[in-house]
Parts: sequence; structure tokens; C-alpha cells
Amino acid sequence: MAFVFRAAVQLIGLLLSLLGWVLSVITTYLPQWKNLNLDLNEMENWTMGLWQACVIREEVGRQCKDFDSFLALPAELRIARILMFLSNGLGLLGLLVSSFGLDCLRIGETRQGHKKGLLILGGILFWAAGVAALAPVSWVAYETVQEFWDETVPEIVPRWEFGDALFLGWFAGFSLLLGGGLLDCAACFSQAAPASGHYAVAETLTQSPYLENGMADPRV
Repeated sequence: MAFVFRAAVQLIGLLLSLLGWVLSVITTYLPQWKNLNLDLNEMENWTMGLWQACVIREEVGRQCKDFDSFLALPAELRIARILMFLSNGLGLLGLLVSSFGLDCLRIGETRQGHKKGLLILGGILFWAAGVAALAPVSWVAYETVQEFWDETVPEIVPRWEFGDALFLGWFAGFSLLLGGGLLDCAACFSQAAPASGHYAVAETLTQSPYLENGMADPRV
């Protein structure tokens, strides 16, 4: 029963981490980190992402233009691009590492200690990926709020607002943190199990003649 519960917690943690990693990848390339709604022209909306800026018009639809240079981005978006790449890489590495440590896989049954170590390492990688995803999203949100309430800017000037990518990035980061935490908890509370049922049966059969004769096993 404990094995089934532990395997279920591991699987849930891996699925949450996988969801968070997929969402973080989508967040990286979603061109909606910031939205600019023009009060004077409600038929035109601007969005900005890490790779391109887009304008949405009712007549022609969405038109996007890639940034000509990495330096053309604002400072917070430059750092956000680097951290989101780091989050995506750490998340992918965590998926590869933790997958081989699941109890439901029969790979490496004779090395439970190594599988436990892989799970712990995978959880740590997911934690790092979650922090790397939350940091840029929160920073961009903070800068957006600061600019929105900047009293030195005239009220008639349009102001950037939160884009959908920020909310998606927060959800991705918390999913990675929760998934990594579940994997580490499942690994830390796991007990050392017998190497394999086949080895246990073989060991019992080998010792049975000594047990029947009341003699001790000379190998012990």
C-alpha cells in the first residue's frame, strides 16, 4: 500500500512538473508579456513579448515584428529572456533525470539508492526551474506597475498593462515548485526496499538446507 501511495505521489509530481515546463516554454514565446490599450483608438491594441511586438487591428488582424536586436529590448525583458531559457533547460533536465527515478519503472530495481538520488536531484532541478520562471515574470510585473503609476508621465499617455503571459508564467512557476516538492517528499519518505523479488527468493532457497538441519549459514 505504501509503495502504491509513493508511486502515485511521484507520478503526480512529475505530471505537475511536466505541465509547468510546457507552460514555461509557451510563456517564453508568447508575445503578450505587456498589453497597451489605446483609449483614443479602441480598434488598435499593442502587445509586447520577449521576441516581438504585435499590433492588433480589427481591419487587418494581428501584425507582429521581431526585435532587430537583443539590446533593443527593455532591461527587464532582456533578463527575462535569459532566465526563461534557463528555466526551460532546467525543467527539461529535471524531466529526464526524475523519470528514471520513478518507482513504477522497473529500470534499476537493484539500485534503489540511485533511483532515490535521481528523484531528489530531479525535484531540485524543478525547484530551480520554477524560481527561474517566477523571477522574470514577477520583475516584469513590478516594472509594469511602477510605470503605470508613475506620476511624472502625463495621464493622456497610454500605459502598459499586464499581459496574459505573466499569469501563465506564474502558474508555470508554481506548478514546477509544487511538482518538485512532491518528488522530493516522495523520495525522502521512501524506505529501502529489497533489491528484487527474484533475488529474495533465490536467497531463501539457498539458506533453506541450513535452516532444516538447524545449522548456521557458513557464509554469514
